[in-house]
Order: sequence, then structure tokens, then C-alpha cells
Amino acid sequence: MSGAEEQPQGDGHGRHGLQELIAERREKAERLRAADPGAFPYAFRDTEAIESILAAYEHLESGEETDKRHRVAGRIAARREAGKTAFLDLIDRSGKLQLHARVDVLGPEAFERLTSLDVGDLIGVDGAALRSRRGEISLRVDGFEILAKALRPPPDRHSGLSDVQTRYRRRELDLMASESARKLFVDRAKIISAVRSYLDGAGFLEVETPVLQPLYGGALARPFTTHHNELDRTLYLRIATELYLKRLLVGGLERVYELGKDFRNEGVSSKHNPEFTMVEFYEAYADYDDVARRLEALVRLAAESIGYDGELDFQGEWRQVTFAGAIAEATGIEVLAVRGDEELRAAILERGLKVQTEDAGWAQMADELLSKFVEPGLVQPTFVRDYPVEISPFSREHRSEEGLVERWEAFAGGMEIANAFSELIDPDVQRERFEAQKRLAELGEEESQPYDELFVQALEQGMPPAGGVGLGIDRLVMLLTGAESIREVVLFPAMRE
Repeated sequence: MSGAEEQPQGDGHGRHGLQELIAERREKAERLRAADPGAFPYAFRDTEAIESILAAYEHLESGEETDKRHRVAGRIAARREAGKTAFLDLIDRSGKLQLHARVDVLGPEAFERLTSLDVGDLIGVDGAALRSRRGEISLRVDGFEILAKALRPPPDRHSGLSDVQTRYRRRELDLMASESARKLFVDRAKIISAVRSYLDGAGFLEVETPVLQPLYGGALARPFTTHHNELDRTLYLRIATELYLKRLLVGGLERVYELGKDFRNEGVSSKHNPEFTMVEFYEAYADYDDVARRLEALVRLAAESIGYDGELDFQGEWRQVTFAGAIAEATGIEVLAVRGDEELRAAILERGLKVQTEDAGWAQMADELLSKFVEPGLVQPTFVRDYPVEISPFSREHRSEEGLVERWEAFAGGMEIANAFSELIDPDVQRERFEAQKRLAELGEEESQPYDELFVQALEQGMPPAGGVGLGIDRLVMLLTGAESIREVVLFPAMRE
């Protein structure tokens, strides 16, 4: 075969203005409709994934042809002509396949119709597999159908989308131009499937709880607020699924999980999107040590599902440090020894640490010390354990350390990925903590937990001892794919207008 098969043809984008190009493509679409009543069919069934064809013919020698026919569909990514032969690159979700078209196989009219197509058009092809003389697995075009006309030219397949904002706002173009972008979201789907597979296999029941809630709860965050006209009441997009899931434990569903969207009306950053995906799972008759082992196993399976081979070690038990010990090592401040607002503020100022101290309480300052000075250094998977009760209103008191609760947060790659408790089951203690949160709200603290009387009444029915975990799916995907921003792993992230 000619070397022409290796030379991609441009789409002429630089020779014309965009509107002229769109007009040309629109005229071509009209001509196709007029010449071929079968153009743009309603379906093209029984297709195979390109990756399966590539895998099936790895054994072919250069120049070897087969009589085994296949049926594929996808978008034209490049087109090259060499006399009575043409080569087209076809892409689908799974990969790229070279199409080999010849006049003597298709006939002059069909060959001309195929070679007049533009980069970006969608076609369906029937043909036999071969390996070109230059060693590329290909499909001989024995027949084809034009499935859709691209009126707008696609992004350049070599430079892709250079503008990051455009990549996020027009994800369809990013996916069209970038094989790595397509792979990332395929990997995301595999990771989510692995999470479900682990929990289903461990006897957890997947459930669905309200997204629109009359009272938000389960985390310290500001909610999105809306109004239901018929009921004439204020509702909130959920910030967590925790309280509803624990009510299910009370009802006798001993192992439950929910994987879905949560919403928090707060800042946007490389680690935060106001709409994000979480999985929360709760297990009766377990504690925070038990669910730590579950998280290790779950993340290990997720990593294996995409063949993770990075620097993070998910094979053994994760490192464990305490909240107070990690802060002391990083800053020299013994936070549990300076439990008052003024005492901790003075210790921070004395060391010249950049922490928001003005109008900040002890819990807020202690938490910021962890996030600023400890979290970035937690690269290998690590559990930070045994938090102060002031920042953990739903966690059970520590069985041996006064003033602490049985809570851990999991970190890897310098960011938090999960949060867990030995769950608080005493309704009287929970009522006291709700009251404390209520006082904080009255003092102007926006990120406080509202008083949920129905939840307290549920606890009064008797809740079994339990361990619960909330795992950020978006951050887990970042961790396992090497993405540096949450916007890379969310198909359509929140953007400024």
C-alpha cells in the first residue's frame, strides 16, 4: 500500500471562515439527502467496539487479509486519498480504526460519495479485517452508510482544544478531540462499577433517599435552597445522605449504601464542585475500625478495575495517625492542650501561621491547621483518627479518650477522600449536640447542623451500633487517574458565566 495512508488530511479549517465552512457542509448534507434516500438512517445495528476488533487481529502479519466481516460505526477523524484508494480513521468510544476503501470494491459512485465526506461525519461500515503493509490493523470497506452530517468542523485532532475553559464548557468537543479524555470517563465508569460491585458483594443494599429535603443535614455545609409551590414550603438540595441512611439502620436494613449527587453551596476549587458524587455506606454492628478495612478493600478493587500502576500503594493496610498528633508534628501546636478559642489563637499567632483566626472558634482553627499543614503532606493512603468532639457532631464518643470521638478521615495524594465514624446512637447526646450546633447558628455560623427532631426520634427507637463512611467519588477518580482538578473528572463542571 502507498505511504499515503499515514498522512492525515486537514479539514480545511484554516482556509475558510467558520460560517462559510458551515454553509459548505450544509450544502453537502442537502446533496446527500437528494442523491441517497437512505442517507441518515434511524439506526445502524449490531456494531462492534473498535477495541474488540483491534484485539482480535493482533496476530495478523503485515499485508495479511481475512474474510471475516465486521460492522462498526463512529466518527471520521481523518481522511487520506491515494488515487483509487482512500484511508479514513474512524473513532468510537473504545479506540481508532483505519478504514481501507477501494474503487474496485465500492464502485466509482459509492467511492466518490465516501471520499467527499468531511472529518467529523458519522458513518457505519461493513467490511473485512486486514493488516496494512505498514502494519496497521484496518477494515476493508465493503459497504457503508452515512449516519449523520457534522455541520460544524471538529476540533483539530492534533492540537485538540487548547483552551481549558472550552474543554470544560464544551465537553462533547473535548471528548471528540481527545482519546485521553474519553479514556478518563470510561475509567470513571469502571471505578463506580467497582465501588458498587464491592458493596453489593459485601451484602450492602443500594437505596435511594430524597434529594429534595425539608431539612438538610449530615455535614457542616451551606445548602442550595428552593421552594415547592404546591406544598408552599422551603426545600433544600441535600448536602449528604447520612441522616436518612441511619434511619434505615433503625428500620432494620443493617447494611445500606447510596451512590449519587450531593450539593453544597460553597466555593469552587480544584477539589470542590458544588454538585458532586458521593457514596455513603453504613453497617450495623460495626465500628470505625471495621469500616476502615472496608474502605481499603473498596479502593483497592477500584484501583484494580482500571489497572492503576501509579505511585500510591493501595495493597496493604493504610498508615494511621491521630488528629492531634499529626497537627503537633506539622506545626508544633498541641491542640488538645489549648482547648479554648483564645489559647489556640495565641498559639497560632505566636508561630506566625497563616490561619484565619479573627472571629474563628477553636474547632474552625483546629480544622484549618489540619487542612493547611497536614493534608498536603499525606500522599500515601493515610487515616487521620480520633477527632475532637467539637467538629464531629454525629460521631460516637471515643471509648477511651475523653473529649474525642471515634472518627477518621482518609487522605491520599495530598487530599481528603473519605470520612467515617463509629456512629452516635445515643439520642440524648445527639440532642445535646444539635443544641450546640443551634447555638453556633444563632451566633452567625453559616456552616452549622440544623436541629433535626425526626432524626432524634428515630434514634429513640433504638439504633444498633454502626460504622459509616462517606467517600468522594470525584476525588477517588482524580486519585486513580492522576487528574489534577475535579473539573477534569466531572463531565460538565460548574463554571462562571
